[in-house]
Amino acid sequence: MSYQVLARKWRPGSFKEMVGQEHVLKALIHSLDSQRLHHAYLFTGTRGVGKTTIGRILAKCLNCEGGITSEPCGRCTSCLEVNEGRFIDLIEIDAASRTKVEDMRELLENVQYAPTRGRFKVYLIDEVHMLSTSSFNALLKTLEEPPSHVKFLLATTDPQKLPVTILSRCLQFNLKNMPAEKIVHYLELILGKENIVFSTPSLWLLARAADGSMRDALSLTDQAISYCHGNLHESQVSEMLGTVDHARTHILIDCLARADAKGLLEASAEMAQFSPDYRELLANIIDILHRVAIEQAVPGVTDNSLGDRQNICQFAASLTAEDVQLWYQIALVGRNDLEMSPDLKAGFEMVLLRMLAFKPNIQSGEELGKPVVSDCPAAPDEPQGTEIQVPPAPEPDSIPAEPEPEPEPEPEPTPHVDMPGQQPEEESIGQVSVHPAFERIPSNYDLIPPPCDPVSPPFEPVLPSYDPAAALAESDDVTLPDARTDYKTESESESESEVEVEVERANSPGGTENSADHPPFVWVEHYKDIGLSGMTLNLAANCAWVQKDDRHVELHVDSGNFRLITGVHKKRIIEALAKRVGAGVFIELVESEPTIETPAERKDRLEEERRLLAVESIKQDRNVKAIVDAFQASIIEKTIAPID
Repeated sequence: MSYQVLARKWRPGSFKEMVGQEHVLKALIHSLDSQRLHHAYLFTGTRGVGKTTIGRILAKCLNCEGGITSEPCGRCTSCLEVNEGRFIDLIEIDAASRTKVEDMRELLENVQYAPTRGRFKVYLIDEVHMLSTSSFNALLKTLEEPPSHVKFLLATTDPQKLPVTILSRCLQFNLKNMPAEKIVHYLELILGKENIVFSTPSLWLLARAADGSMRDALSLTDQAISYCHGNLHESQVSEMLGTVDHARTHILIDCLARADAKGLLEASAEMAQFSPDYRELLANIIDILHRVAIEQAVPGVTDNSLGDRQNICQFAASLTAEDVQLWYQIALVGRNDLEMSPDLKAGFEMVLLRMLAFKPNIQSGEELGKPVVSDCPAAPDEPQGTEIQVPPAPEPDSIPAEPEPEPEPEPEPTPHVDMPGQQPEEESIGQVSVHPAFERIPSNYDLIPPPCDPVSPPFEPVLPSYDPAAALAESDDVTLPDARTDYKTESESESESEVEVEVERANSPGGTENSADHPPFVWVEHYKDIGLSGMTLNLAANCAWVQKDDRHVELHVDSGNFRLITGVHKKRIIEALAKRVGAGVFIELVESEPTIETPAERKDRLEEERRLLAVESIKQDRNVKAIVDAFQASIIEKTIAPID
């Protein structure tokens, strides 16, 4: 007996044997059971998802000798002839090879004749979108009012090419791509009955390569059985497909998480032996990072459609959200830039090394209270608690690291001091931790001492009639906190701290005061000073401070932002606040609509007030008034922005 391929041997013979497409089968079964039959059905979907199979089963249901039913017997003459492809009243037509109008007219001439054997004459037209416009016009009238003994079953992979007049005359069913999980389950069932030895990871490779097509999956399985000599193994199937297994992509992510540059390059060299498509490989990394980000945002929603749910959950637990988002962006941009690289492998490795070099510096709770220092030994005269900006050069006559130079005499100069556990906003946003492999070679720019914080001179307007800075100074409501206030720390001199305390007591509306050395803590003004950064800082800006009593503080967060707060974010916020207000204060985050202004709302309000004040200043400017009067012009208020 000749061998029959799996796709034909295991073609379903009834609706119960179908895999997937439940939304289509449910409608057809109810229609058959209630005898509510339409004269034309249109099945759409990609190749190999069951369009022709459903059409043949439907023809069997309509012509079974036991009557119209959703469960044909499979034993009568009509059912057997349909299964064998020789039922005379089932006319299967390949529209791709019969596109002429003459072919369609010849076909329609026989529509009027009654069926020979069955109850209905069924026309199954595959790839119907390939018909010409004249053929569609010839079919149109017959499709609208066919004889009662005729049923049209149309199948296409491109329904957009069908005229709307055809679509409006058919019941349309859109068949979905098969999930990889269902394909794997079906392959396990078939290979078990075929007595073929297999490993589950090898079936996942075949299911992903099938791209939602069950027929493609069965054809690839036939090929894999021949290639692997009846024993399907993951490595051999991967070699046959010429692809890189997802497990190898997970190794890359794991090396990135461990900052293992050597392992990363070794894994890349091993993948190069398979001559992979590096754009597709980066697409796999992007897909994994996307699923990790979803698992971090909503734990437990990741499915096992790719057979790697356990790895995804492990990555979500071990990586920070900042890591995932940064790597995703680097991979996305690197994939577009890959074609500009002279060597694809080198370009791919540079993308991986870029991920390693620019890993965000997110500190844990214990590290938040420690200053960030260089790996190099500090100079003897380096002040304690100050971030080391200048690494020692390898040459003996190089310039030694010095403390920051004092700025020229200015009214109330601002010293540059790093607060323990805190970094200025400008530095915390852009600072990244560099892998040791990238910090061995000092740069000439490293010898330049870091500049001190600039002190902006008073604004001098060019036109005396338009002075927005002066106008802003007249309003107490829109005066933003002075930059010096945001960077006062415990490491400053005693006299300067006392001055800061007096200024804060005079300007602050109140807050939590945890020691005599600290100024009163005002949440909306000082939330940036507690050492948070990135997404955690943004979430904290949307919290409202509610003081229950001296030992109990609640941070109220609206439901939209509360869903974004993970356990890691909550831990960072509470630990950072505890260091500022005291360990004896109980702090908790509560999901509740804030009734008190949050820092984010305060920032928006101040910016809007400044904008309105700038608009009013423009309107009152006598030069602007003269231009408006002379040219009958109008001021576009949305284009006006205050000068910082």
